[in-house]
Amino acid sequence: MNFYQELQLDAAGSKKHIASFHRRRDKVKHYLIFLLKILLNVAFSVVFVSVFAQIFGPANTITAVVVLLCVMLFRTANLSLSLGYSIPVLWLLFGILATGPHLANLVPLGWSFVINLVSLFLLVFFGCHQAKQCNHFILVLSYLLLLGSDVTGWNYVLRLICLAVGATLVTIIFSYKNYRKHLKGNLLDFCRTFRLDNEDTRWQIKFTLCLSTVLLIGAWLQLPKYTWVGIAAMSVCFPFRARLENRALYRIVGNLAGCGLFLALSFLLPTSLADYFGIFGGFCLGFCALYGWQCLFNSFSAVTMAATTLGLRTAVTFRVVNNLFGAVYALIFDLLCERLLVALDQGWYALRHHFHKTKVNTNLPAIIGGNALHPYEQLVRDLTTPQNHEPVN
Repeated sequence: MNFYQELQLDAAGSKKHIASFHRRRDKVKHYLIFLLKILLNVAFSVVFVSVFAQIFGPANTITAVVVLLCVMLFRTANLSLSLGYSIPVLWLLFGILATGPHLANLVPLGWSFVINLVSLFLLVFFGCHQAKQCNHFILVLSYLLLLGSDVTGWNYVLRLICLAVGATLVTIIFSYKNYRKHLKGNLLDFCRTFRLDNEDTRWQIKFTLCLSTVLLIGAWLQLPKYTWVGIAAMSVCFPFRARLENRALYRIVGNLAGCGLFLALSFLLPTSLADYFGIFGGFCLGFCALYGWQCLFNSFSAVTMAATTLGLRTAVTFRVVNNLFGAVYALIFDLLCERLLVALDQGWYALRHHFHKTKVNTNLPAIIGGNALHPYEQLVRDLTTPQNHEPVN
């Protein structure tokens, strides 16, 4: 592994790579490379967001963060589609980010729920066809960030331009990274695999319903920073169900510890350093390979930004409350929804099996005395004919 490849590793990969060496000198050398990678990531992120914020205005700082997240995601990820299909889908995803959150903030609560439901489903369906890739973390997080920091007027026009620039930048990077990989897949493949007996499909449905309903409840309760509830639910509602309980626990405990540490540092350190707590959290986040530690340091940047409008104590309080509510809600919703979807799948399978084994006789009139079947009779025959097109006994 060369120097550049080592810089591309995540925290877990870097720590595993360092552990593979036995000599202390080698461990120190590669740990310094790991530290350099974190410093470069933090520096690049700060410069990138600062430049975009200067161009598109301070009101669109979150939009700059969204563009940065998408650049980092699609630098390595793909959409399980050929390049010819991937480029239009990328622009579709950015179009959803540009319009969905803004429209959801303009309409009444009921219509907002519908917009969130459709937008989140499209993001997950097109952006995360294979759940194991976990593309949804960045795409849905981007949607929730924009939903919680909406802008209007000229600032919204600048947001649209910023996202268009981001989509162009992501398209260039994605094309450069994937044009030699000969990716396969088309939209018909997506539709064919969308079935209730497919675990990824059930997760997509659960995930979309969980987030859209928890956002509806959070907005109805008028919780400050109610999108934190959605982010917590998104983080817990993992594609692999075996990890749900652990992730819910780590989410709650990590945020409690992070907010407690944030408060302690706020009282112990000069107030002039408070603005740098978010950067400090981002730097420490680079060392974290475990989810609990990631939750702890993620709370630093979230509370830093919220404290400017809510005040420190209110921001910390609702950071804890919203994350607790979102994590517990996601855990309960997943349990109930999984049982419902499995029952629906079993019922649909039993219904099809019944039709395949039972001969259906109809006394519908023939069409004008000819041998052609009535359209309804033809529909019944199509539904009751097995997929191998053998005659029904």
